[in-house]
Amino acid sequence: AFEAAWCAACAVEGTATIVIPEGAYLLGPIIFKGPCKGKMVMQLKGQLLASTHLEAYTQNWIDFQYINGLVISGGGIFNGQGASAWPHNQCPKTRICKLLPVNLVFSFVTNATISGISSINSKLFHFQIFESRDITLDSIRISAPGDSPNTDGIHIADSTNIQVTNSVIGTGDDCISIGPGCTNLTILNVACGPGHGISVGSLGKNANEKDVNGLAVRKCTFTGTTNGLRIKTWPSSPARLQATGFLFEDIIMNNVYNPIIIDQNYCPYANCPETRILLVKIKDIKFRNITGPLPLQL
Repeated sequence: AFEAAWCAACAVEGTATIVIPEGAYLLGPIIFKGPCKGKMVMQLKGQLLASTHLEAYTQNWIDFQYINGLVISGGGIFNGQGASAWPHNQCPKTRICKLLPVNLVFSFVTNATISGISSINSKLFHFQIFESRDITLDSIRISAPGDSPNTDGIHIADSTNIQVTNSVIGTGDDCISIGPGCTNLTILNVACGPGHGISVGSLGKNANEKDVNGLAVRKCTFTGTTNGLRIKTWPSSPARLQATGFLFEDIIMNNVYNPIIIDQNYCPYANCPETRILLVKIKDIKFRNITGPLPLQL
């Protein structure tokens, strides 16, 4: 029913609206694919429940692809029902692992606004934005237990002009993570915790990665997080790249263990190279007005 409704709406010239009313609906993995003839609006008023059967997934849960003009709103909930899947996540232990499904993926999407919705208990990341531009996420609520593995709130890679504003994020990993190839990102008035803070990287893990240029993180609050603001790059990167033009301003750190970290020897696994050549350049990074109390026990 969801796929049929999308196909019908996608064929409409002008603005087409799909309304998901109040109630709970079980939904297996699905791709909402464009290009469409007009602007697509999805109003989620109820709760969508992801299947708990991992064998049902080839990749992610809900994937929006090749869409120009998208609005998702309505105050509803995307529930990844991830608790039963988290014990199967081997990625924190080994570099070669099978990724669990992401709640919401936006690939090759332009001119999108996602506002007033919630994502809870994703099996992996809650939001993933890839090869997209001109997207605003506003008044988003993201929630997963502090010990849930790799449940990043929002992961952005190879994308331009992305804004995250007025949102509350608490997860078992980064509240927001920024991968290679991003330019002109704005994070404003975001409350983060629990979780691992806001991270740029890791950068330099793979060949053909692109630079990260232009990031503004302003008026954000971190509460009880492991980290606050973090930049992490791999040693002996297979590619030369740089991270430049970052501003972190008016940040409150409430009981954050590591408020600011710049780690150019990031290697979470045991088989790290003995000879390390730093090929990821970090420059023009500004920290202004970072305040708040440290934890009583460090």
